[in-house]
Amino acid sequence: MDTLLDALQEGRLIELPDNDKQDALQFLAHIIEAIPSVPNGTDVAGLVLKREETYNTYLGRAFAVPHARVPFDDDLYCAIGWSPSGIQYTPQSTDLVNIVVMYLVPNNQRNLYLKEISNIAKALQELHNEEMLRQATDLNTVRNYLLDLMISAKNIVGPEARARMIQLEAKQALPGLEFQNLSNLVIETVTIITGHNLRHITLGQNKELIDLLDNYSSLADLVNNSNVFDFAGWRILKRNSSVYQSSRISHDCIAIKIK
Repeated sequence: MDTLLDALQEGRLIELPDNDKQDALQFLAHIIEAIPSVPNGTDVAGLVLKREETYNTYLGRAFAVPHARVPFDDDLYCAIGWSPSGIQYTPQSTDLVNIVVMYLVPNNQRNLYLKEISNIAKALQELHNEEMLRQATDLNTVRNYLLDLMISAKNIVGPEARARMIQLEAKQALPGLEFQNLSNLVIETVTIITGHNLRHITLGQNKELIDLLDNYSSLADLVNNSNVFDFAGWRILKRNSSVYQSSRISHDCIAIKIK
């Protein structure tokens, strides 16, 4: 969520001029196009509007996250629009969108973007007060609410608590083995994203493990249907799963291997 926080702190939160979806997307796209490091001639508006023709970027709970992928390397950027009255984002839904977070996703930032969206979705699920957002009457109130929401989400579980939780889960995932410590284990956190007609996506820091998982054609079926499974010398433990729009599921896992 660092990119969204940066945008809030750098003034890229604006009140949208009306409740028309196309106007809102064009307005936000022009803000991103004006960022100095974005190459001249980058048609963010065109890329976003074309993508909206085939993909539903409504995240739920009054948030939408449209994005444009661009064929160059740069930082991940976003701009945020607030619609006080709400935007009817899809013809099929009566839910109104009050916050539109638009991302520019360069080639080298794809994994970071997916992680950011996953974290935002978790924050909305666990911490978001939708009614408080809908009652906001000025941009400063919205900015402070979003800052508090994202900062609180980053601090839900501190690094030490997260490490202890992962270690405990690793022991529980390997019953029958006793450890005085975990020095004989390799433990990696992995996120696996699955969805209808979507090839699975794996996110993590261990390249060897990610390459193995990326090339395993049955991974989506395994992680959707099993809480624990063995694969290529690793034991994969599914900690929790979050369901998003378009039937996409993000599985938070740990992978364990004995040295």
